Amino acid sequence: MYSFSACAFSHFISSLKGKMRQGLPGVEAQLLMSPSIRKNVNGNSSSNGQTRQSAVLILFFPDEDETRLVLIKRQTYEGLHSGQVSLPGGKWEEVDGSLEQTALREAFEEVGVNPERVELVGRLTPLFIPVSNMMVQPVVGFTPEKPDFHPNLQEVDYIITVPVEQLFYQKNKSVRVISVNGSPITAPYYNVNGEFVWGATAMILAELEAVASRK
Repeated sequence: MYSFSACAFSHFISSLKGKMRQGLPGVEAQLLMSPSIRKNVNGNSSSNGQTRQSAVLILFFPDEDETRLVLIKRQTYEGLHSGQVSLPGGKWEEVDGSLEQTALREAFEEVGVNPERVELVGRLTPLFIPVSNMMVQPVVGFTPEKPDFHPNLQEVDYIITVPVEQLFYQKNKSVRVISVNGSPITAPYYNVNGEFVWGATAMILAELEAVASRK
């Protein structure tokens, strides 16, 4: 049972900073929401010389008496992550001085969050995504007020914001069998406002949940 919304936003952020300084749960926590098969088409399940770097932003903001988290529903397109729910983010580019800058730039490009209003808290454990041969760095941050969102409709179908407490209700976690490339796999998922949140995003949220639920 979680009671995040019972705390003021500032208290939640302060508490999260302290919990992250205790160290990260790491891969063990991520694997709690891992699909049954994590390999790319070549059978790889770990990073290699061709792996690209990327980052996503785990962004919190206050909304009345709630602490909310930002997710996006991606547009449908010819690609690996078409139509999926994810965190704002994307590939590292040479203009980025760090993966934190990648996360901030992508959040600005995808949902219009002003990087100057984001205060960074820290990093969670990097996660390798076999299907795209990508190493993704989750970056945690917050804004002191609700952002003025502007979704990039070329990439984002719509923005989803969810109260942290609601996200981590046990009743909002389940498992289903889905077909990937014609093969059935078991996929743990978070139910977010009726959306199916699974794969790498669910694994990143699982580590966030493990950190935030510490006493």
